[in-house]
Amino acid sequence: MLAVGQRDIKRLVAYASISHFGFIILGIFAMTSQGQSGATLYMVNHGISTAALMLVAGFLISRRGSRLIADYGGVQKVAPVLAGTFLIGGLATLSLPGLAPFVSEFLVLVGTFSRYPASASSPPSASCSPRSTPSSSTSGR
Repeated sequence: MLAVGQRDIKRLVAYASISHFGFIILGIFAMTSQGQSGATLYMVNHGISTAALMLVAGFLISRRGSRLIADYGGVQKVAPVLAGTFLIGGLATLSLPGLAPFVSEFLVLVGTFSRYPASASSPPSASCSPRSTPSSSTSGR
């Protein structure tokens, strides 16, 4: 959720990167071979896609001289290769079907669902429930 409100392009990529660690942890602690394989593959794919986004963001910043996202309107006309590469990296970060991170995220979800069906049916960030407040009968009075 922190990535949505960012105005800085590098912070946007960094916060989006951190948000994917929940799937890696989910795959590791599912303790299934599919979950472990998916988590390992996700680490590799996540490193490649995030590194590509950071590299292109650095190129764009050095070319434009600003880190603010609002300053990049119409960049596809002056730097179409950079804009296209950023688009492919962004879609890979979203785990779009047909790109490498989709396979690893799918493996994590399949491995988790085979062991913990309730955990795999909701995203890792939404699986935490709010803490309940203690009732007056348990307060010890």
